[in-house]
Amino acid sequence: MHYQKILVTGGAGFIGSNFVREVLQKEQQVQITVLDKMTYAANPANLAGLPSDRFRLVVGDICDADLVDQLISQSDAVINFAAESHNDRSLANPTPFLSTNIIGTYTLLEAVRQYQVRYHHVSTDEVYGDLPIESNEQFTEQSAYQPSSPYSATKASSDLLVKAWVRSFGINATISNSSNNYGPYQHVEKLIPRTITNILAGQRPKVYGSGQQVRDWLHVADHVRGLIAALERGQAGQTYLFGANTERNNQSVIEEILRQMGHPTDWLDHVADRPGHDQRYALNAERTKQELGWTPIMTDFSAGLAETISWYRSHSDWWASSKKVTETKYQSKFQSADNQ
Repeated sequence: MHYQKILVTGGAGFIGSNFVREVLQKEQQVQITVLDKMTYAANPANLAGLPSDRFRLVVGDICDADLVDQLISQSDAVINFAAESHNDRSLANPTPFLSTNIIGTYTLLEAVRQYQVRYHHVSTDEVYGDLPIESNEQFTEQSAYQPSSPYSATKASSDLLVKAWVRSFGINATISNSSNNYGPYQHVEKLIPRTITNILAGQRPKVYGSGQQVRDWLHVADHVRGLIAALERGQAGQTYLFGANTERNNQSVIEEILRQMGHPTDWLDHVADRPGHDQRYALNAERTKQELGWTPIMTDFSAGLAETISWYRSHSDWWASSKKVTETKYQSKFQSADNQ
């Protein structure tokens, strides 16, 4: 890899920790510093066993300008995973989303500008809003931003800040928007791990509304490979879309998990739909494939689910404590509604 000292913000979370593990395993000369606020979505166990001579964890906030300045001055690349990302939480209390996703991104951009450090911004397909369930349309890099929730609105805002800093100040920055990720180390508040852990705990999975909302599911390992390609070969100012063309509606995902875990496919409960629930996401990744030479490998969704189920079965010590906290919060605030 061209970059030898990488700052990974939000690196103790789901996608960030998978990125850190992959880079340190494949690139023996790279040193990584993770800056993470260590909120509920982060877990120090995600980074356990990494080489101490090439990895360090700094607990701190990307809104802390002095700390960010110090760390970026010692780096030659930054990849920003740090974000508040749970839709239901953004509906209950938008304030942390504005702070981390907007002010935090601004703080990183200003330090990157000062030290002329390479920057990659990790974002989401939710900035584009949604598509009709029955259509074959896909979002492209030119699609208009039409966010639906406080979460997606703040991620859209952060994307636009990056674009503005590239144009106004000439920073070397790229953006990527990905479809829904799944795989190891994903917090149990998300649809797939919550469904798996509910079943393991003897609880019926929950489905929002009709369950017909459609998502394209991208395995985190494929996303990480794409992010490495974008960091190494991405052109300043460009947006790269990562999707796997594995569209499924939410109910069918839950039914497949039930089937693989030996339960009847109707062993589930429908709950009231979430306000402003997006109907369908789909990304066209063709330009990304051509420009970065990236393509998803794990496109057999059933096989990817089987691997993910196996991981959660064998890592109950990793998710048990957060599961208890998550379910308590759902019962008190979200009436047992999943983030789908």
